Amino acid sequence: MMLFGTIVNVVGVLLGGGVGLLLHRLLHKGIPERFSDRIMKGIGLCTIYIAASSLLDGSKTLVTILSMVLGAIVGELLDLDGKIKRISQAVEKRFSGGGSGDNFSRGLLSATLLFCVGTMAIQGSLDSGLTGDHSILLSKSMMDTIAALIFASSLGIGVLFSTVPLFLYQGGITLLAVAARPYLTADVIAEMNTVGSLLLLGLSLDLLDIKHLKLMNYIPAMFFPILLTRFF
Repeated sequence: MMLFGTIVNVVGVLLGGGVGLLLHRLLHKGIPERFSDRIMKGIGLCTIYIAASSLLDGSKTLVTILSMVLGAIVGELLDLDGKIKRISQAVEKRFSGGGSGDNFSRGLLSATLLFCVGTMAIQGSLDSGLTGDHSILLSKSMMDTIAALIFASSLGIGVLFSTVPLFLYQGGITLLAVAARPYLTADVIAEMNTVGSLLLLGLSLDLLDIKHLKLMNYIPAMFFPILLTRFF
């Protein structure tokens, strides 16, 4: 089955996130706020490490700059940040009877970026669709399960809802693998990783309470290297 790797990935995130959500409930009841704050700062520092590992994958600086600029313009015109916040608030009220929609959207965005950015998500999805080899996505699933547990324990139920964009992103690449493969060359994937790593750095600033950048408005930037790499 073409989507087997992605389905296992989604199930792993749900399982890890479910356990983390239980811990999240316990944290709010029994552990002082200063400990949960330290956990969030630790996750922010780890996010910097994850971003740094792929930040220099690309070698076309102009592609990175143009992708970020054009992506920001498109995201701002579409008001992606505002839309996701409104959806988050509605879902948060539906599933928890109130609460912080901002915290829900923070968990959703943080987990989505972490799970969808990187070579493993793209290359693993292509391998699943073209050769039926799910090994990369299965390895990714184990890492994402652990990450989901950690994120959900601090950010709550929004992390579990990251499985929706995760399934659409990886599943879409898998189903379109034959058509997409000529465009997702090694150079394109490298440039996408660089742009994605910049978004992860922005995420780390949010987790460290340094600066909130409305990162959802930058999401379109990840896809511009597919077009721009052909011209540079």
